Amino acid sequence: LLQQTISSGRTVPGDLAIVGYDDIEFAAAAAVPLSSVRQPRQDLGRRAAELLLDEVGNPDHQHEQVVFTPELVARASTLGRP
Repeated sequence: LLQQTISSGRTVPGDLAIVGYDDIEFAAAAAVPLSSVRQPRQDLGRRAAELLLDEVGNPDHQHEQVVFTPELVARASTLGRP
């Protein structure tokens, strides 16, 4: 989307603001650095493993909903937008 927008003569963030998800390495290295929502991947993986191990080894295991707070990493693809 970012490359198509630029090649069509539009500007980012002037004409279009773009936000990605998961803050992959490409996000910071793109032609216009891409704003992104960053998830706490290590915390997510660690907690998933803990829950899985508990479910396998604990007959009294209770399912639970775990919520992690994502972080917005603002970069040039949205800066200056209202």
